[in-house]
Amino acid sequence: KTPFKDIFIQPAAGDDGAAVGVAFHIYNTVMGKPRSYVMDNAYLGPSFTNEEIEDFLKSRGIQYDAYNKEGMLERTAKEIAANKVIGWFQGRMEFGPRALGSRSILANPMNPEMKDIINAKIKFREKFRPFAPSVLKDRANEYFDLGDLDSPYMLLIPDVKMDKRSVIPAVTHEDGTGRVQTVTKEANGIYYDLISMVDKINGCPVVLNTSFNVRGEPIVCTPEDG
Repeated sequence: KTPFKDIFIQPAAGDDGAAVGVAFHIYNTVMGKPRSYVMDNAYLGPSFTNEEIEDFLKSRGIQYDAYNKEGMLERTAKEIAANKVIGWFQGRMEFGPRALGSRSILANPMNPEMKDIINAKIKFREKFRPFAPSVLKDRANEYFDLGDLDSPYMLLIPDVKMDKRSVIPAVTHEDGTGRVQTVTKEANGIYYDLISMVDKINGCPVVLNTSFNVRGEPIVCTPEDG
């Protein structure tokens, strides 16, 4: 509700974001360097190879199955469509407070009971607490009143379209809104591929996305944390 038609919100709008502002002030203003950096994703944290993850699983005696990329996407998408709750750990960790498809818990937004299931059995928090939708950007306006806006960092809260509120009840807030993350192939890579696979299976380009942690704990960073 401002005159601005285009807005960028830095995804870590807290003490961590202040550190970034200080770094840019020194680099651009004090040192006089040109402003050339464009923040087009928040995947700035550590990543781990398949070999590192496999070594950890073996060291703890954890049973696992290994897949190629397509096999992994298909298996995960089928589990989500079948109302299983998935711990999704891949790529570089997100910078900021939001899980954006690297350290996420994912589930089926079409299941009206899913919000209560995750709050009670996984996150251990109050039952009224909502969950956010991740949606393919090129399909976002089918489900949300976003207009021309992009919401890559899960910071905008548009209305869920009236005819879609009963389709994705697990990510529709009580007031009919959703704190949406728009997902693209360029910015989100394999996470985009996963949501596309979910769409092929159940006809909905949306997944429920919440941070890979329990209440009071930080978001998972390493394989050991998971």
